Amino acid sequence: MHGNVTAMSATPPAPLLHATGLVADYGGPAVLRGVDLALTPGAGPVGVLGESGAGKSTLVRALRGRVRPRSGHVTFEGRAVSRLGRRETRRFRAAVRVVAQSGLDADPRWSVERAVTSALADARKAGRTSGRTTRDLLDAVALEPRFEARTVGSLSGGEKQRLALALALATRPDVLLLDEPLTAVDPSMRGAVADRLAAEVAEHGTAVLLVSHDVELVRRLCGRVHVLADGTFVASGPLADVLRPAEDAHPAVRGLADAVPQVAQRIR
Repeated sequence: MHGNVTAMSATPPAPLLHATGLVADYGGPAVLRGVDLALTPGAGPVGVLGESGAGKSTLVRALRGRVRPRSGHVTFEGRAVSRLGRRETRRFRAAVRVVAQSGLDADPRWSVERAVTSALADARKAGRTSGRTTRDLLDAVALEPRFEARTVGSLSGGEKQRLALALALATRPDVLLLDEPLTAVDPSMRGAVADRLAAEVAEHGTAVLLVSHDVELVRRLCGRVHVLADGTFVASGPLADVLRPAEDAHPAVRGLADAVPQVAQRIR
């Protein structure tokens, strides 16, 4: 009996958000051609690297249910995202949050404190009370308490991106889909924000997908990465392995390694 209990407890958790054989387009040629991706709480953030136009944002939209697959499927808790009922859709939207490059959804006239308080109230209505305070959430994205009184419209681009992260974290999400989330953040601050975000998601076991062209950011956050090119993953594994491509590696992989020699040297 004890042996069976041990075996059962050792069973790895099932993926919460799962793409299988995902093919997606916008009515023309396929942008994604057979992508498989599993996001599992507690398994550590997953990175997707690729050039502009490789399909990174399309992948995020498909996972969020904004792009219907031409074939293959995306499931949340084992249910097809495209077939969720009204109540399931509400849960899905609270559990799976997206932070896009310019996706701050807050009234520019509001104070930062009001924006975060509103997000916490929405989380309570969705049954996802976290016990967090405004100051906790701002600290998680390296925004000091003095920002509470600032209006959303007065923030810089990088400050707005950090606020967008804080608003996403307010719902205690099970999955975070990050689409170039720190592009406007000053490079001198980017590392600090990434480190705090890494600590945050590790503490709460949040499943994370980070799609970016920023190899340094992916290095800081993600233990496993995929390289997206020609609509599919052409390399997968720890970043150090991906940046040490084989002779027959896809040109996108070799180009990535050649473009960031400093990062490659640091992690080898």
